Amino acid sequence: MVGRRVRSRRKWRRVLGVLAELEERCATPVGKLKQVVDAMAVEMHAGLASEGGSKLKMLLTFVDRLPSGSEKGTYYALDVGGTNFRILRVQLGGQRSSILEPHVEQQAVPAHVMTSTSENLFDLIASALKEFVDRGEDGSKTLVSRRGELGFTFSFPVKQRSVSSGILIKCTKGLHIEDMVRREVTECLEQAMSRKRLNMRVAVLVNDTVGTLALGHYHDEDTVAAVIFGTGTNACYWERTDAIIKCQGLLTTFGGMVINMEWGNFWSSHFPSTSYDTDLDSHSSSPNDQGFEKMISGMYLGEAVRRVLLRMSRESDIFGTVPSRLSVPFIFSLTGLMNATEFHGIPLFNFRIPMISAMHEDDSPELIEVARILEDDLEIPDVPLKVRKLIVKLCNVVTRRAARLAAAGIVGILKKIGRDGSGGITGGRTRSDVKMRRTVVAIEGSLYTSYTMFREYLHEALWEILGEDIAPHVILKVIEDGPGIGAALLAATYSKDSVCG
Repeated sequence: MVGRRVRSRRKWRRVLGVLAELEERCATPVGKLKQVVDAMAVEMHAGLASEGGSKLKMLLTFVDRLPSGSEKGTYYALDVGGTNFRILRVQLGGQRSSILEPHVEQQAVPAHVMTSTSENLFDLIASALKEFVDRGEDGSKTLVSRRGELGFTFSFPVKQRSVSSGILIKCTKGLHIEDMVRREVTECLEQAMSRKRLNMRVAVLVNDTVGTLALGHYHDEDTVAAVIFGTGTNACYWERTDAIIKCQGLLTTFGGMVINMEWGNFWSSHFPSTSYDTDLDSHSSSPNDQGFEKMISGMYLGEAVRRVLLRMSRESDIFGTVPSRLSVPFIFSLTGLMNATEFHGIPLFNFRIPMISAMHEDDSPELIEVARILEDDLEIPDVPLKVRKLIVKLCNVVTRRAARLAAAGIVGILKKIGRDGSGGITGGRTRSDVKMRRTVVAIEGSLYTSYTMFREYLHEALWEILGEDIAPHVILKVIEDGPGIGAALLAATYSKDSVCG
């Protein structure tokens, strides 16, 4: 019996050693975060200077103006991205923030359509769109004589050619339609609308991040950037035309343009990386790709926790024998067999963040929610309280690192555009002669809105990096339904213009 106790204590010390080592390697002191800030700003400069000059793609969106608040009338949005699509009707009152309650309809795309032809897919969408438009505001049939203006959010990899056109680079998220690749997606939709005799024009083609920036700017003209924190992550921001060196002479006369950063691919040698991150990356469908996303997005937080727990359970008997479900990749992120799709090649079902956040934020003395999740979702019953406390600490280490790196990413954008108080100086020094302007960053995504600890750690790091003199001037503002309402607002903004090229 004494021998068993000694062996048990030794194994427990090993488990605590694993946690301590992880905590040390995941440390994000403010000095390291400022190095990440500088690296982000440098990569942004490089990405704007030449194609392929940076890990950051810094894609042109051709959106050279944002909603002013004076937009008036009825506009439509189509949000396509995965196994569902949404149609919205938005009425604008001509005064900032005067958006009447939007009418929204969602429809599933049958599995066989997701793997058929582009004509089948867009005919399905155009038919639903025509029915929606014809029903009008009160649900009754109406005769639409005026051409409708549509904002098209298409959340697949697209090479933008103009504000309203782009070529599909590859199929993702469960879409496997070979004849769509390298085709003009707006043309596919407009041809389908013509076949259905729908009198409508695609005014803008955008992704969800750009829509979020548009809606944020509509509500608050000081909004200069938008970030999505959800299953994945991305950011866009408003850039001066003269700073977009790779396209000098080909751009707008409006003085600026929204840049889609595709910041999930950002990487810096200053990242607090661990062996678990290396293993996660090497076993993913995109090795050496999307490094920033794999450290900060909701999809990967639970997977990092799972990998550490799996090592702990193999080196000790904290769960008795190693639980079989703990060996299932992304078990902390996949919860059910609904709406099958994919994320970077990983089969996805009903993604949720609450498993890790619910455990992390369980404040009951006996950690009842942690015990329930372990038993119900992982089939691990009767886990001792000290092990449940260990799991909460593990969630804290992984989430805190993610949130603080996310904050550094935001400040990197602000540094690039001179809104961090440094006047663009690399190294994070604050200039006393720089007058700080009020700066708003629009935020969308359940990782930020639903995970309280992630949000609080992000805010804490933002203040540490910027300092108490600058931080009060930077506001993070939650935006709801940027991909839908934001696209409709951009349709209104571009409704009287011919297609830009």
